[in-house]
Amino acid sequence: MPGAGQRAEDAPGDVTVLSLAFSAAMHGIEGYVVRVEADSAPGTPYFSIIGLPDRALREAGERVRSAIFNSGFAYPAGRLLVNLSPADVRKEGPAFDLSIALALLAIDEQLDRLALQEYLALGELALDGQLQAVSGILPMVLGARRAGFTKLIVPAANAHEALLIEGIDVYGVATLQDAVAIVLGHGARFRMTSASSPAALANGSSYGSFEDVRAQHGAKRALEIAAAGGHNALFVGPPGCGKTMLARRLPSILPPMTNDEALEVTKIYSVSGLIRGDAGIVHTRPFRFPHHTISQAALVGGGSGVPKPGEISLAHLGVLFLDELPEFNRAAIETLRQPLEEGCVTIARAAGTFSYPARFMLIASMNPCPCGHRGTKTVECRCDDAAVARYVAKLSGPLLDRIDLQIEVRRVPFDEMVAAAQAESSETIRRRVEAARGVQQERYRGSGFFCNAEIPANAVRTHCRLNDEALRLLAAACAKRHFSARAIDRIARAARTIADLAGSAEIAVEHVAEAIQYRSLERLDSRAA
Repeated sequence: MPGAGQRAEDAPGDVTVLSLAFSAAMHGIEGYVVRVEADSAPGTPYFSIIGLPDRALREAGERVRSAIFNSGFAYPAGRLLVNLSPADVRKEGPAFDLSIALALLAIDEQLDRLALQEYLALGELALDGQLQAVSGILPMVLGARRAGFTKLIVPAANAHEALLIEGIDVYGVATLQDAVAIVLGHGARFRMTSASSPAALANGSSYGSFEDVRAQHGAKRALEIAAAGGHNALFVGPPGCGKTMLARRLPSILPPMTNDEALEVTKIYSVSGLIRGDAGIVHTRPFRFPHHTISQAALVGGGSGVPKPGEISLAHLGVLFLDELPEFNRAAIETLRQPLEEGCVTIARAAGTFSYPARFMLIASMNPCPCGHRGTKTVECRCDDAAVARYVAKLSGPLLDRIDLQIEVRRVPFDEMVAAAQAESSETIRRRVEAARGVQQERYRGSGFFCNAEIPANAVRTHCRLNDEALRLLAAACAKRHFSARAIDRIARAARTIADLAGSAEIAVEHVAEAIQYRSLERLDSRAA
């Protein structure tokens, strides 16, 4: 067994290990195997853990001691030392409790030392010996499989999650006594089998259907373009016009996730502790809807010790919806600039540098002015031009440049709201989106990107080539509205998606014209200036 999976008898001759068990830990969202080495020496009873443990792990000694006694086993005498290897990487959390307890029991041969090394054990121990669920099982199981382990002991509450990984035997146990029985050769009754159809993890959002949205044809068209090309979008409109309702229904027209995508998202949710019991794999695309009071660390990831994934990583391969965008802390939303470009976020801490995936669609909404009624006929706006300019200025130009579609949303007239006309269903729109995505996947096969919004800057001219008429239109719009180079590239990508939805191999002038009209915030800003 390679690396951390090396057995005691395979270790170099100058290393003596009285007892050895195996556990796993995480670095970011990747799991790796940890050697749990236990030693006993004569002297006054004492317990110590080394190997850069955090506070929760340093407290494991007392938990393990009580669990061993209350499970009917003898606690080893003398000075006990537990080393977690590799020793230069910080370890955190209570998932090592079970492996530490088994290693201590193997010191005085209450279980077979060599048999113990065939298993990787994970779980938090209660004082009575019961096993509690832990977070991050999925990436740790993947790390164990990479290291060559084929037998895994986990809390029964985590067993269904561990079973998502093929090629490894999972033993779900409820107590320390059960884990000892498995090592002693009585594990057949604890071995779990995969369910025929794992349940889907609910994401806390009822997507609904576009049939529920009355009128708003322009906004629905913009969301169809966003879904087809993976573009970011910003809705600008007065309160009550349906911005949030539209955004909540975007996941219902996105293509279903592939198995690899579902596993990638499930890993992030597992690390974040959002998968419990038999929830199973995440099959639906995430929809995250944080409040505007969210901190920078909660949005992009962070925290004390080893940073945890933030909302942008929890929205990976799905949708991040920021309602009332100007109300968010500016420093927090400015941190979105790098993830929007690179599809990942890198967090540097004293414990190390961690990278989390963050390839999401940003959908945001805002009012046209602080009071929200600018441009409406029903309520008089109380904001002067200077107030509107300050409100819009809360969003930086570089951030707005990264939002491909900026759409003005109007209130729906009463007659249209109560009309009996049937709107298109999400299923109908999704079929068009999937057809456009299929064209893009074929076009970009082997390139490393998968949809139009991900086209790198150096490939825009190749994949989004405009004819002479379209170029003249874009040049005229750029001269009038002073688009940045990044905004021009974004317009070209959006035009490519509009052409794909139309089934056109060439980007025509009408496709560019429609893409240009989805830059409404510049027009709003110019009115306020």
